Amino acid sequence: QYKNMQFSNSLVQWYLQNKRDLPWRDTVNPYFIWLSEIMLQQTRVAQGLPYFLSFTQAFPTVFDLANAEEEQILKLWQGLGYYSRARNLHETAKYIANELNGIFPNNYSDLLKLKGVGEYTAAAIASFSYNEPVAVLDGNVYRVLSRYFNLDTDISDFKSKKIFQSLVQEVLLKEKPALFNQAIMEFGALQCVPKNPDCQNCIFSSSCGALQHKKVGLLPVKSKKTKVTNKYFNYLVLQDEADQYVVQKREGKGIWENLYEFPLLETAFLMESKEVENQLGTMDFFGQRSREIYVLSESIINHKLSHQHLFIRFYLLRFEAKLPDSKTLTEIMKLPFPIVIHNFLLSDYFNSH
Repeated sequence: QYKNMQFSNSLVQWYLQNKRDLPWRDTVNPYFIWLSEIMLQQTRVAQGLPYFLSFTQAFPTVFDLANAEEEQILKLWQGLGYYSRARNLHETAKYIANELNGIFPNNYSDLLKLKGVGEYTAAAIASFSYNEPVAVLDGNVYRVLSRYFNLDTDISDFKSKKIFQSLVQEVLLKEKPALFNQAIMEFGALQCVPKNPDCQNCIFSSSCGALQHKKVGLLPVKSKKTKVTNKYFNYLVLQDEADQYVVQKREGKGIWENLYEFPLLETAFLMESKEVENQLGTMDFFGQRSREIYVLSESIINHKLSHQHLFIRFYLLRFEAKLPDSKTLTEIMKLPFPIVIHNFLLSDYFNSH
């Protein structure tokens, strides 16, 4: 018990001296805390911070977010990835604004019922906004605990969650839950990092189990590797006589739902660009054939998502007539796109044609 208290108090002392100054730390407003936690799922602080600032500026309250168009939300989210987070965010904002009069649930178990809010996010909001003594458990916390207490329980195993959850709940400073939760996460983010942590200059250099047993690099144990599939995307940039282009909204479940893209020819394997061009030459688009076809970049763009690796090329197809629903580049740039297409729209390849 004494060792646990020492661990927790040392963490908090360390945090007060080393913490980063982040905008969502100066508030107990559950709206801002919820927003930051959803944004920081799967995302590093440095990447999430500008998005947090642009969201809070565009939508200062949960009512503003609830009343926004999904397209505007996705556009602001563009480049952050895992877009279902943004769609859930919008749905939950509408629910809180319309059903709960804009007032967030004030406890862990009711927060858990919100769409897109899991155990970790609910614990974060409950402790930061309402000082409820529930401990957070995220990747950082798993790492700190498994190293400090020298636990080689496989963290990808479902049963291990219970073990870690009860351990972190045990070391939680019940009278300072917000401070403790911030501290242990920050410690994992800044000091007890995944690769090559600076163990010599660590407050736990004499008490850390993994360091004493020379197992720092081996912990936490995580066996399951995500299975990755390869996909081959050929995007067709259809340009009509008015120098306008055709884009489409992605429907259905799957990656990039409700984002825009160029018409897509997906192939089962990687084809030579000449082969793709020949195939496109035989195809009709809106009842006409293109008079000119060429690949816009010989090099393949490899875009990595958590479960898919996309191999992407863009082809320009020019037409002599007006294409239905074609848009100017200015109109197109206002729409939300997957970041890989957005970057292409800004690239020299595209703008030199």
